[in-house]
Amino acid sequence: MATASEPTQPRLPLSRERILRSALTIADERGIDALSMRKLAQALGYEAMSLYNHVANKDDLLDGLLDAVLAETQAPSPDEPWDAAIRASAVSVHDALRRHTWAAPLLMSAGHIRPARLRYMDLLLGRLRASGFDADTTYHAYHVLDGHIFGFSLWEISHSSYTPSDEVDMRQMFDSVITVEAYPDLREHGLQHFADGPHRHVSAFEFGLDLILDGLRPLREA
Repeated sequence: MATASEPTQPRLPLSRERILRSALTIADERGIDALSMRKLAQALGYEAMSLYNHVANKDDLLDGLLDAVLAETQAPSPDEPWDAAIRASAVSVHDALRRHTWAAPLLMSAGHIRPARLRYMDLLLGRLRASGFDADTTYHAYHVLDGHIFGFSLWEISHSSYTPSDEVDMRQMFDSVITVEAYPDLREHGLQHFADGPHRHVSAFEFGLDLILDGLRPLREA
């Protein structure tokens, strides 16, 4: 408790940047559903109404968070070979989505289409076209690449929220249901999930990305 000789410290002033930084921490640590204007204001030491001087509403707050996530990604560089540029860009987007596991569904929703997302889409399409792919091949290549980035990220996120207790339950279920007699190959695959080995040092996302790029190269050359 503060005394007359120990004055309370003044609150740091609010700003949009400070609000977004605090909101990003809450979303990353507790999930986007845990983020509310009231809880955010409490974390900052203010009343909720004070936030509205800097963010218009909850949707404006979410858009600001998505812009912050997209700022961590890189578009395909025009100065590198097309495949290296697209690979580096895809890895950067995937890494950002892994850091902010709540972001992918919002970025894919119609209500939160962000200019940075549109620029990324346009630059990826342009990089494919400039590298020599015709319009029809670019159409499919773009969807395969974007689908892999977001689809794999969503799949990976859905498998990364297990607690130690969940893992124990999964191992017990696995041992009782996925037997070598009933599912021999699934059993072999499943055991790899519980063991160390060379497979642990390979990024499945990058493995799939490289397969896509390997498949695109001969189409470009043709």
